[in-house]
Amino acid sequence: MSAGLFGLLDDVAAIAKMAAASIDDVGAAAGKATTKAAGVVIDDTAVTPQYVHGVAAERELPIVKQIAIGSIRNKLLIILPAALLLSEFAAGLLPIILMAGGTFLAYEGAHKVWHLFSRGEHHDAPVTEVSPEAEKTMIAGAIRTDLILSAEIMVIALASVEDESFLARLAILVVVAIVITIAVYGVVALIVKMDDTGLVLAQRDSALAQKVGRGLVAAMPRLLAIISVVGTVAMLWVGGHILLANLDEAGWWSAPYEWVHDIEHDIEHAVHGFLGSVLAWLANTGISAVVGLVVGSVVVVVVRVLPFTGDKDPIERYDADEPAA
Repeated sequence: MSAGLFGLLDDVAAIAKMAAASIDDVGAAAGKATTKAAGVVIDDTAVTPQYVHGVAAERELPIVKQIAIGSIRNKLLIILPAALLLSEFAAGLLPIILMAGGTFLAYEGAHKVWHLFSRGEHHDAPVTEVSPEAEKTMIAGAIRTDLILSAEIMVIALASVEDESFLARLAILVVVAIVITIAVYGVVALIVKMDDTGLVLAQRDSALAQKVGRGLVAAMPRLLAIISVVGTVAMLWVGGHILLANLDEAGWWSAPYEWVHDIEHDIEHAVHGFLGSVLAWLANTGISAVVGLVVGSVVVVVVRVLPFTGDKDPIERYDADEPAA
């Protein structure tokens, strides 16, 4: 009997080891998938703070919380089932969908570049009391935009684990959805409260606290500007790379992707070690960003001349839903 008990314990231990290994595999694959979607994650982080810009301080975190809840619902209840069904029954459509998402990212990045050179001086929105109805509209608009960005994140993540089993893909994408949502909206919460924290510190008796507080308040506009620039570059880079890689994956046009890959490979061989890897990555990223800017600029021009777009293109229409300055 004791031998049977020890045998059972051995079997349980073996199962536990297998489960632990599976968890490790899911964690590693989720980390890889999240890295692949990093550019869109940066963009998502850069977009959200604008929805609470000019809103009373006590409403900032509740609004961010509601947008985060909407984001996790988008990912788990809408995008995840659709993405899994697609990968199971129509995997050949994934490169096409990714190229559509990459084109939209390139368009959005090029649109922001166009606005950078075409808009006049920007004035910060004053702090206002937002009515409950206006707040609901603001949150709904943010969740709609999150749906687009989250779809891009999840499809990019799915493409990186498409060789896994259905259950493994399910587990990996659930982890990606939860981790990304917590990371994005955790960072957003820290950003939007940074100036309030600075004001509190600036009122302390300590000279050091006052200095740190004033520094935080002064750094807030610069931080938002940096995030905006990084988000724009990330959109162009990721959009261009998605287009190059999936044109090759779909078998439509492999020459551009192979050319970029050859350049990256040549740099790694010419410059050995860590520096060579960094320079190769920068070359790939730079070329992808240029491709994204060119494609995005073409789409911007096309959208503006289409007769049914009216006075504003889709992104400008969406901007009209933002809190007024």
